[in-house]
Formats: sequence, C-alpha cells, structure tokens
Amino acid sequence: METLTKVEEKVMQILWNIKSGFVKDVIDKMEEEPKPPYNTISSVIRILVKKGFVDFKAYGKTYEYFPKISKLAYKKLMFTQFLKNYFDGSYENVVSYMVSEEEIPNEEVSEIKQIIEKMK
Repeated sequence: METLTKVEEKVMQILWNIKSGFVKDVIDKMEEEPKPPYNTISSVIRILVKKGFVDFKAYGKTYEYFPKISKLAYKKLMFTQFLKNYFDGSYENVVSYMVSEEEIPNEEVSEIKQIIEKMK
C-alpha cells in the first residue's frame, strides 16, 4: 500500500467520515475557503481509485465514491512506517522520546502502565 499526499489524505479523511459520496459531497466537507475547484478534487479522487484506496458505483456519468481501504489499515501502515523511519522500529524508543520530551502528561503515563499490565 502506498502512502498518500497531503491532499489525497485530506480527501480520504472526508471519505472515511462520510462513508460514501459524490465529488460535490467531498468538496462540501472541506474546511478551507475558497473551496477547491470541482475538477481538482475529481482528479484527486481518480488518483485514489488508481492507487486502490477508493472504489465507486457508476450511475450513468455520475460516480459515487467510497473508501476501499479502511482508516485503521492506513493508520497501521503509517504508524509502522513512522516507527521504522524515525525510531528504528522500536516502541521503546517512541515511549522514551515522548517521556524525555515531556510529551506524555504524568496522568497518562499511569494509564499507559495500567494498559500494559492488563496486556500481560
């Protein structure tokens, strides 16, 4: 599975949220103003279809698009790549970094410990 560009990921986030929709539905859910042109988003969605992330149902010349890849599957891929590329594939390195940079509040450290204990 490929990674997505920022624009492709933005479109996928919308499709994951709305489950299925037409190009106009995706544009309507975009937060930026002015909204991107219809043809731009249509092109992005066609690229996502080619990459295998999106599928569609045809109604004549109109297409309803829906995610073919789940958000969870993509999240796993991205996290695995992030872990490999920035932390040598080590969960210990991630946690160590976050604790040393004070990115994890103390109350969450306790919760994480409890989760780990439950998993044992």
